[in-house]
Amino acid sequence: MAGVAVSTTINGDAVEYLCQPDEPLLDVLRDRLGLTGAKEGCGTGDCGACSIILDDRLVCSCLVLGAEAEGRRIETVEGMAHGDRLHPLQQKFLEHAALQCGICTPGFLIAAKDLLAKNPDPTEEEIRFGLAGNLCRCTGYDKIVRAVQDAAIVMKGA
Repeated sequence: MAGVAVSTTINGDAVEYLCQPDEPLLDVLRDRLGLTGAKEGCGTGDCGACSIILDDRLVCSCLVLGAEAEGRRIETVEGMAHGDRLHPLQQKFLEHAALQCGICTPGFLIAAKDLLAKNPDPTEEEIRFGLAGNLCRCTGYDKIVRAVQDAAIVMKGA
């Protein structure tokens, strides 16, 4: 099969790559571009570990073809921090011990970022609903919810 040339924007940077027509965006990000934050948990869009923001929409990158990213904007967990300064969500996940094995953490961070961009003052129920597409086998969810609540407060004050 011939490769598909794709021009896109990832975390604010113009990026070009070649991929196979049937290659998932998750594989392009990880294997071709070295952006290993998004994880393959299920490969079917059920766990959220590979979540990214594509044109301001939260999606599972395992369900999007790399070729479909042509001309679009992608945000990954690698784009959250600014140099050595963590994003408030990343900082609060650390402070609240809202991570353990780390497989789900990038997906939760991206989902929470998307949620807070659309709803800067969510209730606990809205946070739980906004994160419902992400599964964690280690933490329970309470520490994750508390971290998002705390980050929302910090982000409103910034």
